[in-house]
Amino acid sequence: MAKVCYICGKQKVSGNEISHSHIATKRTFGANLQKKPVEVDGKLTKKYICTRCLKSLKKDA
Repeated sequence: MAKVCYICGKQKVSGNEISHSHIATKRTFGANLQKKPVEVDGKLTKKYICTRCLKSLKKDA
């Protein structure tokens, strides 16, 4: 299973790492995902949630 945010769908994205001499090499940027319990159909299950969604969930509560 790929690490994807359960709420917003944020996942890994690819890009370039630029060196001092401006040589571009491929790299991936991983989303800041945390495994937290979420209520799904009345049950608590652990899902991956990005920190931005966690922050907004805390704000709503």
